[in-house]
Amino acid sequence: MSVACKIPDPLRWRPDLRPGRILVPGLCVAALLWLAVQHPVSGEVATAPSFSGPPSNTVPSTPTPAQGTSNAPTPNLLSNAQPATVTAAEPPNLVGLDTTNSPAPPLVWPPKRPEIAIAAETADRLKQLQGQLELARHLRLTRQTAQATPLLVELLAEDVPEEIQRSALLELALVAQDENDLPRAQQVYAQFVQKWPADPRVPEVLLRQGLLFRRMGLNNLALAKFYSVMTAALVLKTDYFEYYQRLVLQAQIEIAETHYLSGRFAEAAEFYQRLLRQNNPFLNRALVQYRLIRSLAAVGRHDEAASQAYDFLDRFPDAPEQPEVRFLLATSLKQLGRNSEALQQVLKLLTEQRARTADRPEVWAYWQRRTGNEIANQLYREGDYTRALDIYLTLAQLDSSPAWQLPVLYQVGMTYERLQQPELAAQTYQRILDRVGELGTNATPGLQALIQMARWRMDFVKWQTRAELALRRLAPPVQASTTPLESAIPSTP
Repeated sequence: MSVACKIPDPLRWRPDLRPGRILVPGLCVAALLWLAVQHPVSGEVATAPSFSGPPSNTVPSTPTPAQGTSNAPTPNLLSNAQPATVTAAEPPNLVGLDTTNSPAPPLVWPPKRPEIAIAAETADRLKQLQGQLELARHLRLTRQTAQATPLLVELLAEDVPEEIQRSALLELALVAQDENDLPRAQQVYAQFVQKWPADPRVPEVLLRQGLLFRRMGLNNLALAKFYSVMTAALVLKTDYFEYYQRLVLQAQIEIAETHYLSGRFAEAAEFYQRLLRQNNPFLNRALVQYRLIRSLAAVGRHDEAASQAYDFLDRFPDAPEQPEVRFLLATSLKQLGRNSEALQQVLKLLTEQRARTADRPEVWAYWQRRTGNEIANQLYREGDYTRALDIYLTLAQLDSSPAWQLPVLYQVGMTYERLQQPELAAQTYQRILDRVGELGTNATPGLQALIQMARWRMDFVKWQTRAELALRRLAPPVQASTTPLESAIPSTP
Protein backbone atom coordinates (compact mmCIF):
# COMPACT_ATOMS: atom_id res chain seq x y z
CA MET A 1 0.00 0.00 0.00
CA SER A 2 1.39 3.43 -0.96
CA VAL A 3 0.70 6.52 1.09
CA ALA A 4 0.84 10.00 -0.45
CA CYS A 5 1.86 12.86 1.80
CA LYS A 6 3.61 16.25 1.61
CA ILE A 7 7.36 16.25 2.22
CA PRO A 8 8.61 19.16 4.36
CA ASP A 9 11.25 21.43 2.86
CA PRO A 10 14.21 20.31 5.01
CA LEU A 11 13.81 16.80 3.64
CA ARG A 12 15.16 15.90 0.23
CA TRP A 13 13.78 13.15 -1.94
CA ARG A 14 14.99 11.07 -4.84
CA PRO A 15 15.13 12.99 -8.17
CA ASP A 16 13.34 10.23 -10.03
CA LEU A 17 10.15 10.94 -8.10
CA ARG A 18 7.72 13.80 -8.86
CA PRO A 19 8.60 16.92 -6.79
CA GLY A 20 6.32 17.56 -3.87
CA ARG A 21 5.00 14.02 -3.62
CA ILE A 22 6.66 10.70 -2.89
CA LEU A 23 5.31 7.18 -3.08
CA VAL A 24 7.41 5.28 -0.56
CA PRO A 25 5.72 2.94 1.94
CA GLY A 26 5.85 4.31 5.44
CA LEU A 27 7.40 7.74 4.64
CA CYS A 28 4.31 9.49 5.93
CA VAL A 29 5.24 8.18 9.33
CA ALA A 30 8.74 9.63 9.09
CA ALA A 31 7.31 12.98 8.01
CA LEU A 32 4.92 13.09 10.93
CA LEU A 33 7.80 12.15 13.19
CA TRP A 34 9.88 15.05 11.98
CA LEU A 35 6.99 17.49 12.35
CA ALA A 36 6.39 16.45 15.92
CA VAL A 37 10.03 16.96 16.86
CA GLN A 38 10.37 20.32 15.12
CA HIS A 39 7.05 21.79 16.31
CA PRO A 40 5.97 20.34 19.64
CA VAL A 41 2.32 20.78 20.49
CA SER A 42 1.27 22.09 23.87
CA GLY A 43 -1.71 20.69 25.70
CA GLU A 44 -3.03 17.15 25.78
CA VAL A 45 -1.46 14.74 23.34
CA ALA A 46 -3.78 12.27 21.67
CA THR A 47 -2.85 8.81 20.54
CA ALA A 48 -2.03 8.19 16.93
CA PRO A 49 -5.10 7.47 14.82
CA SER A 50 -5.28 4.14 13.09
CA PHE A 51 -4.88 4.08 9.35
CA SER A 52 -7.88 2.26 7.98
CA GLY A 53 -7.32 3.41 4.44
CA PRO A 54 -5.33 5.81 2.27
CA PRO A 55 -5.09 9.24 3.97
CA SER A 56 -5.85 12.54 2.26
CA ASN A 57 -3.31 14.26 0.02
CA THR A 58 -2.43 16.80 2.67
CA VAL A 59 -1.44 16.59 6.28
CA PRO A 60 -2.84 19.19 8.70
CA SER A 61 -0.15 21.66 9.58
CA THR A 62 1.08 21.73 13.13
CA PRO A 63 0.12 25.04 14.78
CA THR A 64 2.79 27.30 16.13
CA PRO A 65 2.54 28.70 19.63
CA ALA A 66 1.25 31.98 18.20
CA GLN A 67 -1.58 30.22 16.42
CA GLY A 68 -2.78 28.39 19.54
CA THR A 69 -3.46 24.76 20.09
CA SER A 70 -5.49 22.91 17.52
CA ASN A 71 -7.87 20.08 18.29
CA ALA A 72 -6.40 17.97 15.49
CA PRO A 73 -4.92 14.68 16.75
CA THR A 74 -1.13 14.50 16.98
CA PRO A 75 0.93 11.25 17.03
CA ASN A 76 2.34 10.42 20.48
CA LEU A 77 5.83 9.38 19.40
CA LEU A 78 7.30 9.34 22.88
CA SER A 79 5.04 6.52 24.07
CA ASN A 80 5.30 2.91 23.15
CA ALA A 81 2.30 3.09 20.84
CA GLN A 82 3.20 1.97 17.30
CA PRO A 83 1.76 3.75 14.21
CA ALA A 84 -0.59 1.53 12.27
CA THR A 85 1.42 1.83 9.07
CA VAL A 86 4.31 -0.17 10.57
CA THR A 87 2.86 -3.66 10.41
CA ALA A 88 5.29 -5.51 8.18
CA ALA A 89 7.73 -8.11 9.41
CA GLU A 90 10.69 -5.87 8.47
CA PRO A 91 11.31 -2.19 9.37
CA PRO A 92 10.22 0.43 6.83
CA ASN A 93 12.48 1.08 3.86
CA LEU A 94 14.20 4.39 4.67
CA VAL A 95 16.75 4.24 1.89
CA GLY A 96 15.08 7.12 0.01
CA LEU A 97 15.46 9.54 2.93
CA ASP A 98 18.47 11.74 3.49
CA THR A 99 18.26 12.63 7.16
CA THR A 100 21.55 14.53 7.33
CA ASN A 101 19.94 17.79 8.39
CA SER A 102 16.98 16.32 10.28
CA PRO A 103 16.80 14.99 13.84
CA ALA A 104 16.72 11.22 14.26
CA PRO A 105 13.14 10.12 14.89
CA PRO A 106 12.70 8.04 18.05
CA LEU A 107 11.17 5.06 16.28
CA VAL A 108 11.02 1.83 18.31
CA TRP A 109 11.66 -1.48 16.57
CA PRO A 110 10.46 -4.17 16.90
CA PRO A 111 7.01 -2.90 17.77
CA LYS A 112 5.60 -3.51 21.25
CA ARG A 113 3.75 -6.79 21.53
CA PRO A 114 0.22 -6.75 22.86
CA GLU A 115 0.03 -7.18 26.66
CA ILE A 116 -2.41 -10.09 26.29
CA ALA A 117 0.11 -12.02 24.19
CA ILE A 118 2.89 -11.30 26.71
CA ALA A 119 0.72 -12.44 29.61
CA ALA A 120 -0.23 -15.62 27.77
CA GLU A 121 3.39 -16.45 27.00
CA THR A 122 4.42 -15.66 30.59
CA ALA A 123 1.74 -17.99 31.92
CA ASP A 124 2.84 -20.74 29.55
CA ARG A 125 6.47 -20.24 30.56
CA LEU A 126 5.59 -20.31 34.25
CA LYS A 127 3.53 -23.45 33.77
CA GLN A 128 6.44 -25.11 31.96
CA LEU A 129 8.90 -24.19 34.73
CA GLN A 130 6.51 -25.40 37.41
CA GLY A 131 6.11 -28.68 35.58
CA GLN A 132 9.89 -29.06 35.39
CA LEU A 133 10.14 -28.44 39.13
CA GLU A 134 7.47 -31.04 39.88
CA LEU A 135 9.22 -33.54 37.61
CA ALA A 136 12.52 -32.98 39.42
CA ARG A 137 10.79 -33.41 42.78
CA HIS A 138 9.22 -36.67 41.59
CA LEU A 139 12.59 -37.94 40.42
CA ARG A 140 14.10 -37.10 43.80
CA LEU A 141 11.34 -38.87 45.69
CA THR A 142 11.82 -41.95 43.51
CA ARG A 143 15.58 -41.98 44.22
CA GLN A 144 16.51 -40.83 40.71
CA THR A 145 18.71 -38.01 41.93
CA ALA A 146 21.09 -38.15 38.97
CA GLN A 147 18.23 -37.19 36.63
CA ALA A 148 16.75 -34.63 39.04
CA THR A 149 19.92 -32.59 39.57
CA PRO A 150 20.33 -31.14 36.02
CA LEU A 151 16.65 -30.19 35.89
CA LEU A 152 16.98 -28.30 39.15
CA VAL A 153 20.19 -26.56 38.08
CA GLU A 154 18.41 -25.24 34.96
CA LEU A 155 15.78 -23.67 37.19
CA LEU A 156 18.44 -21.54 38.89
CA ALA A 157 18.99 -19.40 35.77
CA GLU A 158 18.53 -15.62 36.09
CA ASP A 159 15.53 -15.49 33.75
CA VAL A 160 13.60 -17.97 35.91
CA PRO A 161 11.11 -16.42 38.37
CA GLU A 162 12.55 -16.03 41.83
CA GLU A 163 9.96 -18.22 43.52
CA ILE A 164 10.86 -21.11 41.21
CA GLN A 165 14.55 -20.52 41.95
CA ARG A 166 13.94 -20.72 45.69
CA SER A 167 12.05 -23.99 45.48
CA ALA A 168 14.63 -25.45 43.10
CA LEU A 169 17.47 -24.56 45.46
CA LEU A 170 15.72 -26.25 48.37
CA GLU A 171 15.14 -29.33 46.23
CA LEU A 172 18.87 -29.41 45.43
CA ALA A 173 19.61 -29.44 49.15
CA LEU A 174 17.23 -32.36 49.63
CA VAL A 175 18.92 -34.18 46.75
CA ALA A 176 22.25 -33.77 48.54
CA GLN A 177 20.70 -35.14 51.73
CA ASP A 178 19.30 -38.15 49.90
CA GLU A 179 22.77 -38.80 48.49
CA ASN A 180 24.17 -38.48 52.05
CA ASP A 181 26.34 -35.58 50.91
CA LEU A 182 25.78 -33.62 54.10
CA PRO A 183 28.45 -30.90 53.54
CA ARG A 184 26.98 -30.03 50.13
CA ALA A 185 23.48 -29.94 51.61
CA GLN A 186 24.72 -27.56 54.30
CA GLN A 187 26.29 -25.36 51.63
CA VAL A 188 23.07 -25.16 49.62
CA TYR A 189 20.99 -24.38 52.71
CA ALA A 190 23.44 -21.65 53.72
CA GLN A 191 23.23 -20.16 50.22
CA PHE A 192 19.44 -20.07 50.48
CA VAL A 193 19.50 -18.29 53.84
CA GLN A 194 22.09 -15.78 52.63
CA LYS A 195 20.26 -14.98 49.39
CA TRP A 196 16.70 -14.83 50.76
CA PRO A 197 16.92 -14.09 54.51
CA ALA A 198 13.31 -12.85 54.60
CA ASP A 199 11.84 -15.98 53.04
CA PRO A 200 9.19 -17.53 55.32
CA ARG A 201 10.90 -20.91 54.94
CA VAL A 202 14.15 -19.74 56.56
CA PRO A 203 13.27 -21.07 60.06
CA GLU A 204 12.65 -24.53 58.63
CA VAL A 205 15.92 -24.34 56.68
CA LEU A 206 17.76 -23.46 59.90
CA LEU A 207 16.09 -26.41 61.63
CA ARG A 208 17.24 -28.73 58.87
CA GLN A 209 20.76 -27.35 59.14
CA GLY A 210 20.76 -28.12 62.85
CA LEU A 211 19.65 -31.69 62.23
CA LEU A 212 22.39 -32.11 59.63
CA PHE A 213 25.04 -30.74 61.98
CA ARG A 214 23.92 -33.22 64.63
CA ARG A 215 24.18 -36.08 62.14
CA MET A 216 27.69 -34.88 61.36
CA GLY A 217 28.60 -34.99 65.06
CA LEU A 218 28.83 -31.19 65.40
CA ASN A 219 26.47 -30.85 68.35
CA ASN A 220 27.48 -27.32 69.33
CA LEU A 221 26.78 -26.03 65.82
CA ALA A 222 23.51 -27.94 65.86
CA LEU A 223 22.46 -26.22 69.08
CA ALA A 224 23.32 -22.83 67.59
CA LYS A 225 21.09 -23.51 64.59
CA PHE A 226 18.21 -24.67 66.78
CA TYR A 227 18.41 -21.44 68.77
CA SER A 228 18.51 -19.50 65.47
CA VAL A 229 15.18 -21.06 64.52
CA MET A 230 13.49 -19.34 67.44
CA THR A 231 15.17 -16.02 66.64
CA ALA A 232 14.23 -16.12 62.96
CA ALA A 233 10.63 -17.05 63.70
CA LEU A 234 10.23 -13.91 65.80
CA VAL A 235 11.28 -11.46 63.08
CA LEU A 236 9.47 -12.95 60.07
CA LYS A 237 5.86 -12.52 59.05
CA THR A 238 3.13 -13.35 61.51
CA ASP A 239 0.88 -14.73 58.77
CA TYR A 240 2.38 -18.15 59.45
CA PHE A 241 1.95 -18.12 63.24
CA GLU A 242 0.90 -21.76 63.61
CA TYR A 243 3.65 -22.90 61.24
CA TYR A 244 6.31 -20.96 63.20
CA GLN A 245 4.86 -22.15 66.50
CA ARG A 246 5.39 -25.75 65.47
CA LEU A 247 8.90 -25.00 64.20
CA VAL A 248 9.88 -23.34 67.47
CA LEU A 249 8.47 -26.27 69.42
CA GLN A 250 10.42 -28.71 67.26
CA ALA A 251 13.59 -26.67 67.77
CA GLN A 252 13.13 -26.85 71.55
CA ILE A 253 12.63 -30.61 71.34
CA GLU A 254 15.77 -30.97 69.23
CA ILE A 255 17.77 -28.93 71.75
CA ALA A 256 16.76 -31.40 74.47
CA GLU A 257 17.44 -34.35 72.16
CA THR A 258 20.90 -33.01 71.30
CA HIS A 259 21.82 -32.80 74.99
CA TYR A 260 20.44 -36.30 75.51
CA LEU A 261 22.35 -37.82 72.60
CA SER A 262 25.51 -36.06 73.79
CA GLY A 263 25.24 -37.75 77.18
CA ARG A 264 24.39 -34.51 78.99
CA PHE A 265 21.38 -36.04 80.72
CA ALA A 266 21.01 -33.36 83.39
CA GLU A 267 20.64 -30.62 80.75
CA ALA A 268 18.33 -32.85 78.73
CA ALA A 269 16.09 -33.45 81.76
CA GLU A 270 15.87 -29.71 82.38
CA PHE A 271 14.72 -29.01 78.81
CA TYR A 272 12.25 -31.91 78.83
CA GLN A 273 10.72 -30.56 82.04
CA ARG A 274 10.38 -27.13 80.40
CA LEU A 275 8.58 -28.69 77.47
CA LEU A 276 6.13 -30.51 79.72
CA ARG A 277 5.24 -27.22 81.40
CA GLN A 278 4.01 -25.86 78.06
CA ASN A 279 0.36 -26.13 77.15
CA ASN A 280 1.07 -26.73 73.48
CA PRO A 281 -1.41 -28.85 71.50
CA PHE A 282 1.32 -29.92 69.08
CA LEU A 283 3.54 -31.40 71.79
CA ASN A 284 3.84 -35.18 71.95
CA ARG A 285 3.72 -35.31 75.72
CA ALA A 286 4.09 -39.08 75.92
CA LEU A 287 7.36 -39.04 74.01
CA VAL A 288 8.75 -36.06 75.93
CA GLN A 289 7.88 -37.57 79.32
CA TYR A 290 9.39 -40.89 78.24
CA ARG A 291 12.65 -39.11 77.39
CA LEU A 292 12.51 -37.29 80.71
CA ILE A 293 12.21 -40.58 82.62
CA ARG A 294 15.21 -42.02 80.81
CA SER A 295 17.26 -38.88 81.51
CA LEU A 296 16.36 -38.84 85.22
CA ALA A 297 17.22 -42.53 85.58
CA ALA A 298 20.53 -42.00 83.78
CA VAL A 299 21.68 -39.31 86.25
CA GLY A 300 20.54 -41.33 89.27
CA ARG A 301 17.55 -39.17 90.20
CA HIS A 302 15.52 -42.32 90.85
CA ASP A 303 12.92 -40.71 93.09
CA GLU A 304 11.91 -38.26 90.33
CA ALA A 305 12.18 -41.00 87.71
CA ALA A 306 9.82 -43.26 89.65
CA SER A 307 7.32 -40.44 90.13
CA GLN A 308 7.36 -39.57 86.43
CA ALA A 309 7.10 -43.25 85.50
CA TYR A 310 4.02 -43.79 87.66
CA ASP A 311 2.41 -40.73 86.05
CA PHE A 312 3.32 -41.93 82.56
CA LEU A 313 1.83 -45.40 83.10
CA ASP A 314 -1.42 -43.84 84.30
CA ARG A 315 -1.69 -41.22 81.55
CA PHE A 316 -0.62 -43.28 78.56
CA PRO A 317 -1.63 -46.92 79.09
CA ASP A 318 -1.43 -47.70 75.38
CA ALA A 319 1.85 -45.93 74.63
CA PRO A 320 4.45 -48.06 72.84
CA GLU A 321 7.01 -47.03 75.48
CA GLN A 322 5.00 -48.73 78.25
CA PRO A 323 7.25 -51.81 78.69
CA GLU A 324 10.47 -49.80 78.86
CA VAL A 325 8.96 -47.26 81.27
CA ARG A 326 7.85 -50.09 83.55
CA PHE A 327 11.37 -51.50 83.37
CA LEU A 328 12.81 -48.10 84.33
CA LEU A 329 10.28 -47.85 87.15
CA ALA A 330 11.20 -51.27 88.53
CA THR A 331 14.90 -50.42 88.29
CA SER A 332 14.47 -47.09 90.08
CA LEU A 333 12.39 -48.71 92.82
CA LYS A 334 15.05 -51.36 93.25
CA GLN A 335 17.74 -48.66 93.53
CA LEU A 336 15.62 -46.92 96.17
CA GLY A 337 15.41 -50.15 98.17
CA ARG A 338 11.70 -50.60 97.56
CA ASN A 339 12.01 -54.25 96.55
CA SER A 340 8.38 -55.17 97.07
CA GLU A 341 7.21 -52.42 94.71
CA ALA A 342 9.88 -53.37 92.20
CA LEU A 343 8.71 -56.98 92.27
CA GLN A 344 5.12 -55.89 91.71
CA GLN A 345 6.09 -53.89 88.64
CA VAL A 346 8.07 -56.78 87.21
CA LEU A 347 5.21 -59.21 87.70
CA LYS A 348 2.78 -56.75 86.10
CA LEU A 349 5.06 -56.50 83.12
CA LEU A 350 5.34 -60.28 82.86
CA THR A 351 1.75 -61.29 83.53
CA GLU A 352 -0.95 -58.62 83.54
CA GLN A 353 0.19 -57.00 80.30
CA ARG A 354 0.81 -60.21 78.40
CA ALA A 355 -2.31 -59.61 76.30
CA ARG A 356 -0.83 -56.38 74.90
CA THR A 357 2.05 -58.16 73.26
CA ALA A 358 -0.14 -58.89 70.23
CA ASP A 359 0.55 -55.42 68.82
CA ARG A 360 4.33 -55.39 69.12
CA PRO A 361 5.34 -58.84 70.35
CA GLU A 362 9.06 -58.45 69.76
CA VAL A 363 9.22 -55.20 71.74
CA TRP A 364 7.24 -56.50 74.66
CA ALA A 365 9.18 -59.78 74.73
CA TYR A 366 12.49 -57.89 74.85
CA TRP A 367 11.51 -55.68 77.76
CA GLN A 368 9.79 -58.49 79.65
CA ARG A 369 12.88 -60.64 79.47
CA ARG A 370 15.29 -57.84 80.24
CA THR A 371 13.25 -56.48 83.14
CA GLY A 372 12.62 -59.86 84.72
CA ASN A 373 16.16 -61.09 84.26
CA GLU A 374 17.88 -57.99 85.63
CA ILE A 375 15.61 -57.53 88.63
CA ALA A 376 15.62 -61.24 89.49
CA ASN A 377 19.41 -61.40 89.29
CA GLN A 378 19.73 -58.37 91.56
CA LEU A 379 17.39 -59.93 94.11
CA TYR A 380 19.31 -63.21 93.91
CA ARG A 381 22.65 -61.49 94.51
CA GLU A 382 21.19 -59.64 97.48
CA GLY A 383 19.88 -62.87 99.02
CA ASP A 384 16.19 -62.18 98.42
CA TYR A 385 15.69 -65.67 96.99
CA THR A 386 11.94 -65.86 97.43
CA ARG A 387 11.23 -62.80 95.25
CA ALA A 388 13.89 -63.86 92.77
CA LEU A 389 12.25 -67.29 92.47
CA ASP A 390 8.87 -65.71 91.74
CA ILE A 391 10.34 -63.77 88.83
CA TYR A 392 12.33 -66.72 87.45
CA LEU A 393 9.29 -68.98 87.43
CA THR A 394 7.30 -66.29 85.59
CA LEU A 395 10.09 -65.73 83.10
CA ALA A 396 10.13 -69.43 82.23
CA GLN A 397 6.54 -69.13 80.99
CA LEU A 398 7.29 -66.39 78.46
CA ASP A 399 8.87 -68.68 75.90
CA SER A 400 8.95 -72.45 75.58
CA SER A 401 12.00 -72.62 73.32
CA PRO A 402 15.06 -74.42 74.79
CA ALA A 403 17.27 -71.43 74.08
CA TRP A 404 15.19 -69.36 76.52
CA GLN A 405 13.85 -71.86 79.01
CA LEU A 406 17.00 -73.83 79.81
CA PRO A 407 19.00 -70.86 81.21
CA VAL A 408 15.98 -69.72 83.22
CA LEU A 409 15.44 -73.22 84.61
CA TYR A 410 19.08 -73.36 85.64
CA GLN A 411 18.58 -70.16 87.67
CA VAL A 412 15.46 -71.71 89.20
CA GLY A 413 17.48 -74.74 90.28
CA MET A 414 20.18 -72.54 91.82
CA THR A 415 17.54 -70.59 93.73
CA TYR A 416 16.01 -73.82 95.09
CA GLU A 417 19.43 -74.80 96.38
CA ARG A 418 19.74 -71.50 98.26
CA LEU A 419 16.31 -72.08 99.75
CA GLN A 420 17.44 -75.49 101.04
CA GLN A 421 15.17 -77.39 98.64
CA PRO A 422 17.55 -80.00 97.15
CA GLU A 423 14.79 -82.24 95.85
CA LEU A 424 13.18 -79.42 93.86
CA ALA A 425 16.60 -78.31 92.65
CA ALA A 426 17.41 -81.81 91.39
CA GLN A 427 14.05 -82.05 89.64
CA THR A 428 14.69 -78.74 87.89
CA TYR A 429 18.13 -79.82 86.68
CA GLN A 430 16.62 -83.07 85.44
CA ARG A 431 14.09 -81.09 83.38
CA ILE A 432 17.03 -79.43 81.64
CA LEU A 433 18.70 -82.75 80.86
CA ASP A 434 15.44 -84.23 79.58
CA ARG A 435 15.29 -81.57 76.85
CA VAL A 436 18.77 -82.12 75.47
CA GLY A 437 17.30 -84.06 72.56
CA GLU A 438 15.37 -80.97 71.41
CA LEU A 439 18.61 -79.15 70.70
CA GLY A 440 20.00 -81.68 68.26
CA THR A 441 23.18 -80.51 66.57
CA ASN A 442 22.21 -76.83 66.73
CA ALA A 443 23.15 -76.34 70.37
CA THR A 444 25.32 -73.29 70.89
CA PRO A 445 28.50 -73.55 72.97
CA GLY A 446 26.74 -71.65 75.73
CA LEU A 447 23.86 -74.13 75.87
CA GLN A 448 26.25 -77.06 75.78
CA ALA A 449 28.15 -75.62 78.74
CA LEU A 450 24.89 -74.98 80.58
CA ILE A 451 23.83 -78.61 80.11
CA GLN A 452 27.13 -79.83 81.52
CA MET A 453 26.74 -77.50 84.51
CA ALA A 454 23.17 -78.71 85.08
CA ARG A 455 24.36 -82.34 85.02
CA TRP A 456 27.13 -81.55 87.48
CA ARG A 457 24.76 -79.59 89.79
CA MET A 458 22.25 -82.42 89.74
CA ASP A 459 24.91 -84.98 90.64
CA PHE A 460 26.20 -82.71 93.39
CA VAL A 461 22.73 -82.14 94.87
CA LYS A 462 22.02 -85.88 94.87
CA TRP A 463 25.36 -86.67 96.48
CA GLN A 464 24.81 -83.96 99.07
CA THR A 465 21.36 -85.36 99.86
CA ARG A 466 22.72 -88.89 100.29
CA ALA A 467 25.57 -87.66 102.45
CA GLU A 468 23.25 -85.77 104.74
CA LEU A 469 21.02 -88.85 105.14
CA ALA A 470 24.04 -91.01 105.97
CA LEU A 471 25.23 -88.54 108.57
CA ARG A 472 21.84 -88.51 110.16
CA ARG A 473 21.85 -92.27 110.43
CA LEU A 474 25.33 -92.47 111.92
CA ALA A 475 25.08 -89.65 114.37
CA PRO A 476 22.76 -90.11 117.38
CA PRO A 477 19.92 -87.70 117.56
CA VAL A 478 20.72 -84.63 119.56
CA GLN A 479 18.36 -84.10 122.48
CA ALA A 480 17.94 -80.71 123.94
CA SER A 481 18.84 -80.46 127.65
CA THR A 482 16.40 -78.82 130.01
CA THR A 483 19.00 -78.39 132.80
CA PRO A 484 20.52 -74.94 132.80
CA LEU A 485 24.25 -74.54 132.87
CA GLU A 486 25.89 -73.80 136.16
CA SER A 487 27.17 -70.51 134.89
CA ALA A 488 23.61 -69.53 134.06
CA ILE A 489 22.36 -70.19 137.66
CA PRO A 490 22.56 -67.00 139.68
CA SER A 491 24.71 -67.34 142.78
CA THR A 492 23.08 -66.98 146.18
CA PRO A 493 24.52 -64.52 148.63
